[in-house]
Amino acid sequence: MEIFTEYRDEIFAAFWTTIQLTVYSAIGALVLGTALAAMRLAPVPMLNWIGTSYVNVVRNTPLTLIILFCSFGLSQTLGITLVDPKSLTSIEDSNFRLAALGLTVYTAAFVCETVRSGVNTVPLGQAEAARSLGLTFSQNLRIILLPQAFRSVIIPLGSVLIALTKNTTIASAIGVAEAALLMKEIIEDTAALMVTGTIFALGFVILTLPTGLFFGWLGKRLAVAR
Repeated sequence: MEIFTEYRDEIFAAFWTTIQLTVYSAIGALVLGTALAAMRLAPVPMLNWIGTSYVNVVRNTPLTLIILFCSFGLSQTLGITLVDPKSLTSIEDSNFRLAALGLTVYTAAFVCETVRSGVNTVPLGQAEAARSLGLTFSQNLRIILLPQAFRSVIIPLGSVLIALTKNTTIASAIGVAEAALLMKEIIEDTAALMVTGTIFALGFVILTLPTGLFFGWLGKRLAVAR
């Protein structure tokens, strides 16, 4: 407990950064993943190919490489920093936003497949009935398919969110001051591996366990009756 007391403010700040990374990346991944799912379901071969290629490439690429590419490829090579270079915190802000971008790009592939599997649970007759009424593909997707699909995959989406929360530890590779980076620094300073590891493990359990329970409850409450 001495370590927790000594580093309490830093630990809370690090986990707050982890929460922010998770929230921003989750929102971005949900939007991008849904768009990719729509592309994979669209009656346009080119869109199908783009969506499928994205999912297959990104899903099979290590997250560490994606994060490093965002930092070294976009920031250092191409000069894309996503921040005002005159800001006093431009380096920290750039690292955070590039990490959020990498997490978004990576997680979107899993959101896409989750949403697409939810669409496949909707009876085919409903989509055919919508087409017979004159609904376009986008209307069919927006009004008929996606609302039912999301209700069917709430629990799997919760699992994707939990995985995203744990994946934020990779952001430490480019210097984002989240939980994993602070844990490494505390271990180097104190050599208290077991105590420090336990503190941060409990921190992630506190973040992810309520998330799993909430999505489990929500999934049962909003489940589509078949």
